[in-house]
Amino acid sequence: MISNVKLTKLAPQGKRMIEWAELHMPVLMTIRKEMSKQKPLKKLRVGAALHIEAKTAALVRTLVAGGAEVALAGCNPLSTRDEVVAALLEDGINVYAWRGQSEKDYYANIHRVLDHRPDVLIDDGADLISATHANRPELIRKIRGACEETTTGVNRLRIMAAGGALKFPVIAVNDSPAKHLFDNRFGTAESALQGIMATTNTLIAGKQIVVVGYGFVGRGIASRAKGLGAIVTVVEIDPIRALEATMDGFRVARMAEAARIGDIFITTTGNIGVIRKEHMRRMRDGAILCNAGHFNVEIDLKGLASLSVKRRKVLTDVEEFQLKDGRRLHLLAEGRLVNLAGERSLGHPMEIMDMSFGLQALGVEYLAEHGKELEPKVHDMPAEIDRRVAELKLKSLGVGLEKPTKEQIKYLRSWRLGT
Repeated sequence: MISNVKLTKLAPQGKRMIEWAELHMPVLMTIRKEMSKQKPLKKLRVGAALHIEAKTAALVRTLVAGGAEVALAGCNPLSTRDEVVAALLEDGINVYAWRGQSEKDYYANIHRVLDHRPDVLIDDGADLISATHANRPELIRKIRGACEETTTGVNRLRIMAAGGALKFPVIAVNDSPAKHLFDNRFGTAESALQGIMATTNTLIAGKQIVVVGYGFVGRGIASRAKGLGAIVTVVEIDPIRALEATMDGFRVARMAEAARIGDIFITTTGNIGVIRKEHMRRMRDGAILCNAGHFNVEIDLKGLASLSVKRRKVLTDVEEFQLKDGRRLHLLAEGRLVNLAGERSLGHPMEIMDMSFGLQALGVEYLAEHGKELEPKVHDMPAEIDRRVAELKLKSLGVGLEKPTKEQIKYLRSWRLGT
């Protein structure tokens, strides 16, 4: 753990970072104002495992304003901002995380959150939920439900549910349109490319960029990279997504072919080993490898190490692996989330997390009231919550919606009216 002396020095900077984030999160601030009056989370214990940075602190402070007691751990060993931890600790919030924690400490901190015996969980990657089921089954009866933030986490939870292992309801916040259409596509696109540029100081324009996966995250990154002047190749296993990428104007190729031409490789699949030794053997000298999926499993790190005869840290969060023939491959942020794990990476834009964390706050409120009524499976976010967050966001942007006329409503409700 970082020392209390260091935390005391960091707290003022952390508070300024949080204040800056909250200034750009009008949806969450509106929800906080309502919660602070109504206290819908009074006496509720919330356990969370999230990327601990300024926007996350805005969510935590909103939950506390609603009456909740919050215990917080990180969901990635490198994405915690110590300044934010210091500020939250100074506010009396239970935080168990620091940047650069070991894998052992990471899971120990997950269990420290569970020691608070939470009623509702908020997870990013499903490690907190998984640890509860695997190691702390005595807590399951008390937990009303959980909210899951990511595609990777939702996939894990659907597998748990299909096998009958999931014992309490989980809201798939990630699958909510107000989240995956914006957070996954626009948020990850900007933050991943910003992370690459800030870490390497390299130019995107004119580069051969290989995006592995064309889900919402891959679509966003490919589109933004193209907008910055990159020449983008997409690697996919799904025929529909591959066809979509083709019609969006991208080259689609197998990984073995793309490996020969890429300058920068960005993985976005959530799957294991999508870039392997046989691909690395084909790569150009100086190629950059990074990951925008949740876990550091997409790039075969052991394979990369076994191919190299020499490795060194050349920049903060840039490690160089020299192969036998002299070629050099560069790995960013240990293969972890390039948009959050890098020291210079700032995570998703504040305006994007405003919606995602607005959904999380309202999801916790929904579980506090209805969690005991729900089946132990993965649930969609209630449509009215999704719609409310979208409407609040539009209002903050000064955007108005057209209202249908009575004739239009009648037409859409009738099957008799035609030409």
